[in-house]
Amino acid sequence: MNKRGSGILLHITSLPSQFGIGDLGPDAYRFVDFLAQSGQRYWQVLPLNPTNPGGGNSPYYSSSAFAGNALMISPELLEKEGLLSKSDLKDIPDFEEKQVDYNKVSSFKEKLFSTAFNNFKNNSEKLNNSFSEFCSTHSHWLDDFALFNALKNHFNQEIWTDWQKEIRDREPDALRIFRKKLNRQIELEKFLQFIFFQQWFDLKKYCKEHSIQIIGDVPYYVSLDSADVWENHPIFKLDENKNPTHVAGVPPDYFSKTGQRWGNPVYRWDILKDQKYIWWIERIEHNLQMYHWIRIDHFRGFVGYWEVLATEKTAINGKWVQAPADDFFNTLLQNDPQLPIIAEDLGVITQDVKEIIRKFNFPGMKVLLFAFDESLPRNPYAPHNHIPNCLIYTGTHDNNTIRGWFEEEASEDTKKRLFQYIGHKIKKEEIHWEIIRLALGSVANLAIIPMQDILGLRSDGKMNKPGTANGNWKWRLLPDQITEALIQKLREMTEIYGRVN
Repeated sequence: MNKRGSGILLHITSLPSQFGIGDLGPDAYRFVDFLAQSGQRYWQVLPLNPTNPGGGNSPYYSSSAFAGNALMISPELLEKEGLLSKSDLKDIPDFEEKQVDYNKVSSFKEKLFSTAFNNFKNNSEKLNNSFSEFCSTHSHWLDDFALFNALKNHFNQEIWTDWQKEIRDREPDALRIFRKKLNRQIELEKFLQFIFFQQWFDLKKYCKEHSIQIIGDVPYYVSLDSADVWENHPIFKLDENKNPTHVAGVPPDYFSKTGQRWGNPVYRWDILKDQKYIWWIERIEHNLQMYHWIRIDHFRGFVGYWEVLATEKTAINGKWVQAPADDFFNTLLQNDPQLPIIAEDLGVITQDVKEIIRKFNFPGMKVLLFAFDESLPRNPYAPHNHIPNCLIYTGTHDNNTIRGWFEEEASEDTKKRLFQYIGHKIKKEEIHWEIIRLALGSVANLAIIPMQDILGLRSDGKMNKPGTANGNWKWRLLPDQITEALIQKLREMTEIYGRVN
């Protein structure tokens, strides 16, 4: 990332597909073609981990920090592999094109997966060796993830802390009994992971052939109801019943008088340090196999994090707790001297966090929609204050679209400052291109534009509204929205600002 480039933020679930949700099939390859044709060199995605209705289908609330989301498996590629027949794909439900209906998709795909698994068991000798090799290579997380998912189904999706004590506490005899009892379900879970990663790495290879680098997303925290916490409970602050004693969040600020109580269990960094950070190292290495770059969400947690007693209803009465960032990143660098990490450093970032980012030379993030408040001349998000070693975004998955922001959120004073900055007034129909132009013209080495902003969509194109549990992560790209005219306009603008190389 030491030379100028640009890319697009689009989650896999947002791709077009006849199966109700974006997947790793033909439309993913067509999107790579679009990136290459329009002069882009990066594709940023959200976390690819499993999602669930209890977490609002958020990719940041997952049952595993390692596993892939089986809903992204392409039925068309399963058919190409001989695991499904053409007749299996005949009766496709009438899915909504513009939004994902997760329940409807899950119900449909679970039947397809069951059929594909049966065909794999009965007929696919050619895949058996690859499957065995995959299971062996990924056993450090796959064995417990597959068992965890099978147990979740067995216990009617109960949170694992409510399971019977001997399973909750991972007593070896009890685990042995359930591994035998749930063997078929466990093998199905492993099979789906095998297929997911096979399809993902084929797509990654296609990206490489077209000079596209993938930026992945790694959340700092993990969910309580996950295989990660169940398997690795000593590295989290839990009581004797495996419930959190302390949870994560952020303190009160201008936006929230009570702060945000996220509820994730917090890490025991003393234990992690004693273990040479092995869980984190395995997690980072796993993600670096999946992606060319990783963006770490809530990066500041490595330096210091806001900890709240689990009994507290809000985040007001929390405290800052230091984490061993220096020692942690020095240990990581022993394995990989040039870690391709992007630090999500948005919001109120203290000096100690800035020093760690500077010391290890991690690129940070700037967001243009934050630039035009009354502090504009000195605002770090304003283009004239950018530095080369950073990524400039028009907005992230948590922001409104450019046009939605302009029409619904920006004050008249904000619009006035924006017009003054650009040098003329802009029609709302053109506002997205003007702000994209500012991003591409920045000295920042990398500019990332959400696909919704490339299309100039209003607020109904939002991916996520922070603080709301339902109705998010649903937006989908329509096949006919990418036109030759759009490709040409984006490429010309990208070339003008020296980002095609």
